[in-house]
Amino acid sequence: KQLWPGHPDDAHLADGEEILQADYLASFIAMADGVAIGFADASIRHDYVNGCDSSPVAFLEGIFVLPSFRQRGVAKQLIAAVQRWGANKGCREMASDTTPENTISQKVHQALGFEETERVIFYRKRC
Repeated sequence: KQLWPGHPDDAHLADGEEILQADYLASFIAMADGVAIGFADASIRHDYVNGCDSSPVAFLEGIFVLPSFRQRGVAKQLIAAVQRWGANKGCREMASDTTPENTISQKVHQALGFEETERVIFYRKRC
């Protein structure tokens, strides 16, 4: 809830159910003394993923570590788990995204070994 505070509780529950049922989704939980201290949600994407050269791609949908556990390697361990899972699913690349104004997320991605590949502006038009 702290990562996506605007996401309603019932939607969080539905997302969790989908992750448990779908082979292309995974959630990794970091624990300390029996308490969840962080998580990473990931998917396997077969469609085009910006900045990637291969398919499928392991895609980091979200990552969160409790503030009191940050800077201790928890996120690095979560990313390693996602990478292993992706490799086992046939992925040669892992990708993620963030918004241009989220400079904290950008720094975290870089610290975790991600490289920026491009910046994109999305458009839509209603039919």
